[in-house]
Amino acid sequence: MRLTWAGAATRYPEGIPPEVTQALHHELTLIGRLHYAPYFLTVHSIVRYARSQNILCQGRGSAANSAVCYVLGITAIDPGRNDLLFERFVSAERREPPDIDVDFEHERREEVIQWIYRTYGRDHAALTATVIRYRAKGALRDVGKAMGLPEDLITALSSLIWAWSDEGVTDAQLAELNLNPADRRLRLTLDLARQLMGAPRHLSQHPGGFVLTHDRLDDLVPIEPAAMQDRQIIEWDKDDIDALKFMKVDILALGMLTCMAKGLALVAAHKGAHYDLASIPAEDPRTYAMIRKADTLGTFQIESRAQMAMLPRLQPRTYYDLVIQVAIVRPGPIQGDMVHPYLRRRAGLEPVEYPRPELEKVLGKTLGVPLFQEQAMRVAIECAGFTPGEADMLRKSMATFKFTGGVSAFRDKLIDGMAARGYPRDFAERTFRQLEGFGSYGFPESHAASFALVAYASAWLKCWHPDAFCTALLNSQPMGFYAPAQIVRDAQAHGVEVRPVCVNASEWDCTLEPVDGRFAVRLGLRMVKGLAEAHAQVIARAAPFASVEDLWRRAEVPKPALIRIAEADGLYAFGLSRRQAVWAVKGLPDSDLPLFSALEGNEPTVPLRPMRAGREVVEDYSRTGLSLRRHPLAFLREDLTRRRILTCADAMALPNRRWAEVAGLVLVRQRPGSAKGTMFITLEDETGIANLVVWPRVFEANRRIILAASMIAARGIIQREGEVVHFVVHRLTDLSGALASVGNRGAFPPPHGRGDEFHNASPAPDARHPKPRDMFIRDLHLDTIRVRTRNFR
Repeated sequence: MRLTWAGAATRYPEGIPPEVTQALHHELTLIGRLHYAPYFLTVHSIVRYARSQNILCQGRGSAANSAVCYVLGITAIDPGRNDLLFERFVSAERREPPDIDVDFEHERREEVIQWIYRTYGRDHAALTATVIRYRAKGALRDVGKAMGLPEDLITALSSLIWAWSDEGVTDAQLAELNLNPADRRLRLTLDLARQLMGAPRHLSQHPGGFVLTHDRLDDLVPIEPAAMQDRQIIEWDKDDIDALKFMKVDILALGMLTCMAKGLALVAAHKGAHYDLASIPAEDPRTYAMIRKADTLGTFQIESRAQMAMLPRLQPRTYYDLVIQVAIVRPGPIQGDMVHPYLRRRAGLEPVEYPRPELEKVLGKTLGVPLFQEQAMRVAIECAGFTPGEADMLRKSMATFKFTGGVSAFRDKLIDGMAARGYPRDFAERTFRQLEGFGSYGFPESHAASFALVAYASAWLKCWHPDAFCTALLNSQPMGFYAPAQIVRDAQAHGVEVRPVCVNASEWDCTLEPVDGRFAVRLGLRMVKGLAEAHAQVIARAAPFASVEDLWRRAEVPKPALIRIAEADGLYAFGLSRRQAVWAVKGLPDSDLPLFSALEGNEPTVPLRPMRAGREVVEDYSRTGLSLRRHPLAFLREDLTRRRILTCADAMALPNRRWAEVAGLVLVRQRPGSAKGTMFITLEDETGIANLVVWPRVFEANRRIILAASMIAARGIIQREGEVVHFVVHRLTDLSGALASVGNRGAFPPPHGRGDEFHNASPAPDARHPKPRDMFIRDLHLDTIRVRTRNFR
């Protein structure tokens, strides 16, 4: 209690409002009656430790309904200001332990985990487990191996299946591969794989569920060492732990908190502006203008295709608009047909009517459309006379009514209560039916409010400091929907200069470099695939170097590490082309002894044929996952134009209902469960992106192309609704073969350096280099550009 009132005084320095005082008294009374104080104190101590170490963290979930959690600093949402219900979090009737989810920086969460082990002891703390179950691809691969199918056949079969699909391989798909559906072993494999779907495969660690006990843990549950060092896990599933009512704290990892911590640190170090999540300017008009344009690549929660399509329609202008934005693009509101009524009312195309003032009080924020679980609880409280605890029981029964039918037990109480308060019985019955269906799609407002805070903060950082935002995103990978290539291209579109990996200028992380009053992003050595961080740190500390030989002698790292940097064109500062650099590194002696150095010296100069511009781009993608040179499709544009294939920018600018054909690299494939089989694909070329919509019939007819091709052409029709533009696909063509030809296209670059687009290479030193023991022709004839594609449910 002492911590609560001290925290309240800090949160409200001008005086604690009466409604907050009332809420705190109510919550503290309920917490005391249910004996939950130790739980709140435990979570508070964990959060306090994280903040003492400058680890960004934020509580979310139903805990955001709690004024106590707010004043203790566990959450950042003021439940009084947002009219949230504490009983959604803790209920006397439900009598279940509270569940507080706390997100930490994903790169520093281990520090918090180890502190918990040290503080509470390994006899009293362990991570809970979770059961990993078979999905379609995994079941097919495991059964195929057990049945002795060749690996190439297993790969071909699994490529026909969408990752989250509940369906198996059909006979028609087998025919496409010229396979006999009647083959006994093949048929048995497919049948067994279908039966395995949903079955347990193995036990794994829960993402962050920590069980803390008063008595010895091994007296209560079986525990075992985890695969990760210095961790131990309980051998029971998290659902078993919940059923037994063990105290569990969710110590979760959130990549965007890592990104924000790094981004704000860069802003402080290079620009002298000091911010944290709490001090970022609120309700910034410029930030919201950027959000309304769906310029949100890389931000939190509002970067997906569906969110980007919704932003221009919903037009967020305030924080609560963002709360609705986060919640409305969910399977539930879409399936419950709540999206279009809300948008029509928001646009003034449909009147907002409330039968009684009580409903306006409950649903006024969402224009009469119930979007949140808390609103369903409020309807029961305000309109039917439920107590807050009974309303929470109604909420919980709604979430499970499909399995238990439990919500029907509240039917008479709800309808009779509304009728007694003057509502027509038919309206009361209609309200009950809406609430009954609400259980399958209701989203907690507390979740949305917590997510919206981070979404806004990330959008603000991108809007005002795109250089720091890009750098932080690259240093926090992997995370989000987009690969580094798209993050870098988006930053360049925002006027940020991005410089290549350089052995003399790059550190392990990407960094900011001052240039003409601005800052350029210098790609770090972390971008070089296969390079160990320890070797990169040694090189960064010893830089700069005068030559390849100087690098080799002073850095003292293995030659394979230097070869990886050379193959990534990271030695251009020595005036060497990529091939010259690899040749020079491979020609270095394996020993520093004078005898061996003399034997290997004075070999003749070998002329090396330069790479074509297209091959340089292919090698960039192969070695770093991105290229700062031309886009791969720029080398194919002449051929594509001859085939009357438009650029993405030209296609997306066409008027409504216009037919066209567009081509690009496949960036993202999404097939949400709420989309009823519709596939969403994002294509990219040198001009921008195109948003494809593939109906189920077209998807089934082009399954192999959609799931396997790295570059496709799509013929279809433009669908334009205001600022939202989609390309509805009617036919698809696999252009992966054309993409493979990029390496043979383009002009040859100048003899030294990286070409005209890079001017910071130093003059070439003496070109005499010893002959390597083995040619490095391997890997330099790559046939495809490996574009990392993200598949999402």
